[in-house]
Amino acid sequence: MSKTALATREQVLKEIESNNQFLLVTHEHVDGDALGSLIAMNELLKVLKKDTVMFMAPSEFPISHEYSFLDLSQGVSKLPNDIDERTIIFLDCGNIDRNPADILKHPGVRSINVDHHHDNTYFGTYNYVRSDASCTAEIVWDLMHGFNVEPNLKMAQSLYVGLVTDTGRFMYENTSPRAHRMAAELIEAGVDVHDIYRKLYEGIPQAKLELLALGLAKIKRFDNGKLTLTCLSQEDYKAAGAQESHSEGVIDYLRSLEGTTIAALIRDRTSDSAQGKKKVSLRSSTSDMDVSVIARAQGGGGHRQAAGFTTDLSCEQLIDFLRQQISAQSG
Repeated sequence: MSKTALATREQVLKEIESNNQFLLVTHEHVDGDALGSLIAMNELLKVLKKDTVMFMAPSEFPISHEYSFLDLSQGVSKLPNDIDERTIIFLDCGNIDRNPADILKHPGVRSINVDHHHDNTYFGTYNYVRSDASCTAEIVWDLMHGFNVEPNLKMAQSLYVGLVTDTGRFMYENTSPRAHRMAAELIEAGVDVHDIYRKLYEGIPQAKLELLALGLAKIKRFDNGKLTLTCLSQEDYKAAGAQESHSEGVIDYLRSLEGTTIAALIRDRTSDSAQGKKKVSLRSSTSDMDVSVIARAQGGGGHRQAAGFTTDLSCEQLIDFLRQQISAQSG
């Protein structure tokens, strides 16, 4: 099969059915859909009596506080020695640069790319990319149905986390009737909606709140408020006693500010391997502005209304870059 070809649902179901050993991976800087899809696919393969391994790089830990209740106890942080014998399933990965790229350097490796990003680069042997899906968890849910598997509670909770986070609690434009039908089925399978909500959005550590306060205190607005952004530095993390993962959610406050078209959170990376780099998260409040185009210009990617990239540029350079990109799309 051509590595640029889109695979059908039937081809993916057949590929999974005909293989017995799998390695599951997702993108860096994991979010709810990445984790939910990863865990749910692992549970599905276990039900199908497959030999399955979940991999996440050591740099991903600790994961964000809001996802710490998810069960990753069966995951590994070292690639298995028999990787050449396993079919690799990439979940929620728009391009290979957001993954352990060395995986695809193994000769003869077979991979299934399961994703919903419209700008996916089709890097897999099989590329099952459904841009009409609200989240990758929805695609895993659909594959589960293809195998006539009923979700156990762990699978249902993981899928629900992917669904509720990637639809912005069912507020984003990608929230379809199908997404609500999926939610209803998962609730019937035992998901406690209130409990999931509290774990994802309440019980905030004080350090996270103090980091949010620092970020909001430094908001800058440009071009009549069209661009709203803030920058979080290494010093901010130290002052708040916060981890990099505590910055999750700051951008939602920027996006909600009246008059904002594009919101940007620029934050210093804190890991030893990423010293000197910045992570930029982008959100658009209108479908007329495609932030994935902006992210791709810096080697990143994502959705029309939610995207990001990592860069060596300074905050000042990034502000100039973002204003130019927004102006170009505004015509």
